[in-house]
Amino acid sequence: MTDVDAPRPPLPPFTRETAILKVRAAEDGWNGRNPARVALAYTRDSRWRNRAEFLEGREAIIAFLERKWARELDYRLIKELWAYTDDRIAVRFAYEWHDDSGQWYRSYGNENWEFDAHGLMRRRHASINDLPIREAERRYHWPAPLPRPADHPGLSELGF
Repeated sequence: MTDVDAPRPPLPPFTRETAILKVRAAEDGWNGRNPARVALAYTRDSRWRNRAEFLEGREAIIAFLERKWARELDYRLIKELWAYTDDRIAVRFAYEWHDDSGQWYRSYGNENWEFDAHGLMRRRHASINDLPIREAERRYHWPAPLPRPADHPGLSELGF
């Protein structure tokens, strides 16, 4: 196993506590907005469905994330555990961003994840809807690209 395939704890089988840690680690990684670093959390042959786009492999993931964050400016994300089993986790999430015209959005979605024995995600299925919002309606104001502060409310606390 090479460094790019190094285990990514917590490892399956998940408990409620380790599933929550895995979700927060994913949130923190995506909030860092570094495509190459984020891609290391996925298997080399990871398969994704993101909205209507289907991807396979880390290089495709990196290219996707580069396009995503070039379009979704000032991106900030919150994820929350929905359910888990031994090697699967379901999350709900919401993120805020704006386009190059300054229009803000809150994107809501659900993801289903499947992990290998090393804690690398081998499958990710995401369904996402975008809601245009006014800048005054934004709820995520921490400095970016940084992780959400520990004292910042989660999705449930925000009423999402």
